[in-house]
Amino acid sequence: MSQHPSDPYLTPRTTPPARSLPRRDMQDTIRGPFPLPATAPTSRPPQQSLELAQRYELLNRLGVPPVANQDFDDLARDMATQAGFLYGFVNLFLEEQTFVGLHQPPADSGYVIVGRTMSRDHGWCPEVMARKKALPLHDVHASPRFSGNAVVDAVGIRSYFGAPLIHDSGTVLGTVCVIDPEKRPLSDARRLRDKVITASAQVMDQITRAPVR
Repeated sequence: MSQHPSDPYLTPRTTPPARSLPRRDMQDTIRGPFPLPATAPTSRPPQQSLELAQRYELLNRLGVPPVANQDFDDLARDMATQAGFLYGFVNLFLEEQTFVGLHQPPADSGYVIVGRTMSRDHGWCPEVMARKKALPLHDVHASPRFSGNAVVDAVGIRSYFGAPLIHDSGTVLGTVCVIDPEKRPLSDARRLRDKVITASAQVMDQITRAPVR
């Protein structure tokens, strides 16, 4: 497995993340508001700026801080464990992809250790956001469209399954996904797709019905 420490997806083990998030013990004091950054409307197309503003507004209204959270970490862990994947994510699609829920191998496992944020253009979650439905990739190299990706070599990914987080209002807040360095049998794709779809429903239930710790 190759590692490229300069890739924005990675968090080098010898240095802290480029963008650190508040500690978990700060969550009760971080409730918003979380205003849309003033530079966002002029830095991307109008439709993207509108969608971003809608996400921030909805997170404000729901009282969900876009920061690392133990409940979402637990959901990411359960999703990854049930699917048999090394990595699991609950991802809010904001100025960056922000992993409010994250499960990954231990730091001394020999696998790549990822950070809590990633460029909006990297990975396969942008495709899930655009299509607004689950994306099952049992082998990312099986399709040229999905094999050429910044995280394929950086993290050595061979399989990806993701599903969108869609609020009742129609706003797509982000995604849940699992990734792994091993490809999966095509015959198992439907089961794994259903796992992430179920996890996305659980995350949305947590967001809309239960207070975030």
